[in-house]
Amino acid sequence: MNRIASAAAVISLSTALVAAGTGAPAAAHAARAAVTWTSCGDAAGLDPRQECTTLQVPLSYGKPGGGTLSLAASRIRTARPGLRRGVLLLIPGGPGSAGLSRPSAMVKRLPSAVLDRYDLVGFDPRGVGRSSPVSCGLAHEDLAPTLLKPYPSADGDITQNAAWSRRIADACARNGGPVLRSISTRNEARDIDAIRRALGEKRLSYWGVSYGTYAGAVYATMFPGRTDRVILDSNDDPDPNKVARVWLANYSVGVDDRFPDFAAWAAERDDEFGLGTDADAVRRTFLDLAGRLDHEPIAWPGNNPPRLDGAVLRETMLNALYSDTGFPALAGLMRAALGSGPLPAPSTPPDEAMQNAAASAAATLCGDVEWPSSLDLHRRLVAADREAHPLTAGMPVNIGPCAYWPYRPVEAPVRVTAKGPSNVLLVQNLRDPATPYSGALRMREAFGSRARMVAVDSGGHGSYLVNGNACGDDTVTAFLVTGKRPARDTVCR
Repeated sequence: MNRIASAAAVISLSTALVAAGTGAPAAAHAARAAVTWTSCGDAAGLDPRQECTTLQVPLSYGKPGGGTLSLAASRIRTARPGLRRGVLLLIPGGPGSAGLSRPSAMVKRLPSAVLDRYDLVGFDPRGVGRSSPVSCGLAHEDLAPTLLKPYPSADGDITQNAAWSRRIADACARNGGPVLRSISTRNEARDIDAIRRALGEKRLSYWGVSYGTYAGAVYATMFPGRTDRVILDSNDDPDPNKVARVWLANYSVGVDDRFPDFAAWAAERDDEFGLGTDADAVRRTFLDLAGRLDHEPIAWPGNNPPRLDGAVLRETMLNALYSDTGFPALAGLMRAALGSGPLPAPSTPPDEAMQNAAASAAATLCGDVEWPSSLDLHRRLVAADREAHPLTAGMPVNIGPCAYWPYRPVEAPVRVTAKGPSNVLLVQNLRDPATPYSGALRMREAFGSRARMVAVDSGGHGSYLVNGNACGDDTVTAFLVTGKRPARDTVCR
């Protein structure tokens, strides 16, 4: 997580901006707030052209007198002002991911035709990074990635998961404060519109990735007339009855879709890693090793938890499937666990970053929709999922903090529909471990005639400018530059 020091100017947005956040039509013509941009500081990796600012947005858009919070934003201006079309807002994923440094990252990757036409704008969502960050004050042990993604015990028991989930919900209620209670995707969409208004833009183009696709879809539903060119990359299933519950459940499908890519890669390198000479053999090696580590973990000092057990191996596998670049590390860890070398140095993120990400993610997941609290229901779901999808061992449908969350959602989830301009382009890998193609098709169905989809015959999470697929990249670039989309949905082989 990048920590960006900024002496950014603070802007108080007017009551008209609050009305815009609730969708009041009279606010659409209110005056622009003046934005003062300053240096973002000298944090590592930042492009020197990136500027920062801070907006004050309502804590509750329904109660404009109920206080404000800070929303940090950044930009890199277009390389050719004479060709400028407007703003390309970069909506981060997660939920819980920071986005303030994204203009500096994307200016290195986006083609010049896009950079010529758009100011790149990033932001930290409310509760994240520099935007009034939240924390639940969790113990170090409770920040273990294999708890944050709730892997059952070796035999499938979820008793410890339930105890952890209640402990986290209680800690967030005790320590989270009013900002945590204000976090939801609806409010992120309103914050995005606050950024649009502060920048003086009549309409907004944006590129949302992962969870950012859902936030972008909610914005396009709540404020359809304020959208220009919309790119949604690696798409969440927008099911309004489940929302994040279906996102987590989709890990089972996504990993099954994607694991064969890793297995084939490792089989081609059996001389190096010794995991099997064909993809089926590599899969058997992984499942056998995970099962052995469930009962005979290996000490791994410095890791959280300080051991390599089956859950840690599965979580390592899941993260490695996000990109082919993660394959060597997973294969190397498996080789070491099989006794052919020492374990690598652990790479657990620092607690400070985990605290903020865990709190903001939980607030979003639990604030958008109510979750079932029945332990028996979750036991049945986990047992069935372990049988159907052994690679993920029941984690995607297990119980979590939302089952015990102390606050009910303030608003109903958004139902994404086809009402609005036909200006949405979905881009999607066919083998995405986190947001599988089957879920992306649900997003495509929800948008109806508003959207087209370009599917890329590739694996991993993140598609545009990630896979080197010229067909997919050129299709997205052409839409951003010219506004032209494919006449029909396309698959790029």
